[in-house]
Amino acid sequence: MASDFAGKVALVTGGTSGIGRAAALAFARAGARVVVAGRRRVEGEAVAAEITAAGGEGIFVVCDVAHAGDVAALVAATLERFGRLDCAFNNAGIEGVLGKPLHEQPLDEFDALMAVNLRGLFVCLQHEIAAMLTSGGGAIVNTASILGQVGFPGSAPYVASKHAIIGLTRTAALDYATSGIRVNAICPGGVETAMLDRLAQALGPADLVRQQLIALHPMARLSRPDEIAASVLYLCSTAASAITGHALAVDGGYLAR
Repeated sequence: MASDFAGKVALVTGGTSGIGRAAALAFARAGARVVVAGRRRVEGEAVAAEITAAGGEGIFVVCDVAHAGDVAALVAATLERFGRLDCAFNNAGIEGVLGKPLHEQPLDEFDALMAVNLRGLFVCLQHEIAAMLTSGGGAIVNTASILGQVGFPGSAPYVASKHAIIGLTRTAALDYATSGIRVNAICPGGVETAMLDRLAQALGPADLVRQQLIALHPMARLSRPDEIAASVLYLCSTAASAITGHALAVDGGYLAR
């Protein structure tokens, strides 16, 4: 798979930690030049420095995907530095308010979540696809969730956003199926990330919630960020050249129950 990415340019939003960080490092190890994007400069520059220290080429660009101007500047910076965009992993996302039924969910929090998870991803797709159309195609992966395919109590806005991401992914795949651009989604289950820790704290007691979440996964464990990253690279590789419009569950068997 490494030869698939030699000389290619990969963009990762939400790349400062967790799944995004793991994917940025994985792309770099596979030979790609990597643009790490996120809101937290210190963490993002640390990821880019780690790529460089390992002999790769990586830069960090501050970007809040909720702001369309930031996204436009991000893709412009990518093209200015590297001249092309081959792979994009749209991973930026927030969880919003957890543990409250729908009628108690604050509307302003709903809007803030959708601005990042859905509108932000839509804007990323617009700019990424425009860049890829000029260079002959590319591969895009969007982070959805198992909660893009099933419901979960106390998290209506998050679940709605992830369902919408899968629909958006499928439609974008159809729009560009003959243009050399493949668009897929990954649907992680529980992953060892700070977001999962916040979920456990919100639904608390945290230790009990964590054990309950693990029990929902037939493999009896949570996934690691690097395992999700491996699936992202697969979907961007030539090994997946006939796959587009797919929502790949990487969930330890959660959806098979």
